[in-house]
Amino acid sequence: MVAGDTMDRKAARAPQEKSAQAKMLTGSAWMTAGSMFSRVLGAIYIIPWYIWMGASAATANSLFVKGYSVYAIFIMISTAGIPGAVSKQIARYDAMGEYSTSMRLFWHGMLATSIMGVLGAAIMWFAAPILAAGDARMVPIFHTLSLALVLIPMLSILRGFFQGHSEMAPSAISQFLEQLVRVAYMLVTAYMIMKVGNRDYVEAVKQSTFGAFVGAIAGIALLAFLLAKRMPQIRRRNAESRNEIHVSVNHLLWEVVQQAIPFIILSATINVYYLIDQYTFFTGMKSLYSTTMHALNIYYAMFAGNANKLVTIVVSLAAGMSTTAIPLLTTAWTKHKMHEVTNQITNALQLLFFVIIPASFGMAAISHPLYVIFYDYNEIGFRMLEISCVMAIFLGMFLVLVGILQGLFQNMRAIWEMLAGMAVKVILQLPFMYLFNVYGPMIATIAGAGVSCALMLYDLHHLYHYKGLQTLKRVVGITAFSIIMFIATRLTVVGLSQILNPASKVQSAIILIPALAVGVGIYVYLSLTTRLADTIMGKRVGKIRRMLHIR
Repeated sequence: MVAGDTMDRKAARAPQEKSAQAKMLTGSAWMTAGSMFSRVLGAIYIIPWYIWMGASAATANSLFVKGYSVYAIFIMISTAGIPGAVSKQIARYDAMGEYSTSMRLFWHGMLATSIMGVLGAAIMWFAAPILAAGDARMVPIFHTLSLALVLIPMLSILRGFFQGHSEMAPSAISQFLEQLVRVAYMLVTAYMIMKVGNRDYVEAVKQSTFGAFVGAIAGIALLAFLLAKRMPQIRRRNAESRNEIHVSVNHLLWEVVQQAIPFIILSATINVYYLIDQYTFFTGMKSLYSTTMHALNIYYAMFAGNANKLVTIVVSLAAGMSTTAIPLLTTAWTKHKMHEVTNQITNALQLLFFVIIPASFGMAAISHPLYVIFYDYNEIGFRMLEISCVMAIFLGMFLVLVGILQGLFQNMRAIWEMLAGMAVKVILQLPFMYLFNVYGPMIATIAGAGVSCALMLYDLHHLYHYKGLQTLKRVVGITAFSIIMFIATRLTVVGLSQILNPASKVQSAIILIPALAVGVGIYVYLSLTTRLADTIMGKRVGKIRRMLHIR
């Protein structure tokens, strides 16, 4: 009887462990797909948008980027990190079998976030003249963006609810729908104003930023529908709640606040890096070089707008993994399954490197035709995109490492290590602008994020003993394959550029297609034939190998 019980327990445990790994891969796939498709949409719209803006394109893009940089910080403040904190706490209470408590947490968190959204919107609206920093054109743009702040917190916490239950599909689909509706509104209004109407580019930018409000409505509608559809299932699950813990509403909200403060600080880090650039680039460059504000606006739009818009596609790969890692690690930590914690950290890191390193190298290899398709032929723009691809590796790594530390309740450690990196960024900002000119801010960001990542990797290895040597060996292999892919892809681009006109958008697209095929083909072949993909992605990869007849 005892032996039978033991066997039953082992049999039950095996699929659970397999399920944890499957959840990491499946959840990461959903969140990565949703985030990446959203970023692709957010990048593709710029092609017609840029064309329709005509001679005002660079200036309009600069206004748009400045508005969104501040808006992103206000989103972090208005949500106060509550969505991520709620996701984490829901996973914790569910792991304890306290399903009713997790639902109470969700409803009260929804109320608190909605209030924060209204307050954040009011502050941004009335502070618009100050935030505009003397540029009157920015005031109406900040006003339209403030309207979206009323809805974004509610949208975020709905996503946090599904993520807390390790259901990533609703969150990913809503993210894509939100972006699709936003981009559609932006393009329609931009065309109507710039091609049919009075050609007021400030009004066109204003309507483009208002698209955030329209997109948020679509995202909320979808998630509210899915939540209502799941309510019978949720009620049945709540009926099975252990109800051994009696937590007051105030205590629940205090727990959320405690977890939310680190979330807002850490989630805002990348946006703060961009804000440092926004408020130091112009004064710094004018103090170091003889130049004009018009020229600086164009250069700023190149790296803060054009290059960043493209590399966020790569960074979104890491963002999806980070979102998936938090509830899974919290669940394992709550159940004191430290072996599972170690394995999940190792899997998350190796999966990150397996995806983000070749993605960054690949985008750098096709930077010339890619930039021309989206913007125009510009050597400085090409180099900015290439440097930004390197930056994407460190920013993506930062997001995943922060997610891991937050999932393990190491919030203060993550904050201190984030601050150390940001201090490096601030200290090096002006010297790097002197040494590297307009490329200085990006290189300073690489240095700052690199310091934070190094500290976090060291602490995770020291505290949880993830498989550091194994991970390092696989990163070396991944990097070697990525370099081979980069060389072959870049040679393809250079070779085709001798035949076709690299300054033409259409011919750049023709160059891009075979270059992409070469790059993807080489990396997939090398990772499959050496079994590197199997060791990181699992045995399912074997099916792909058999389909491709690779031994």
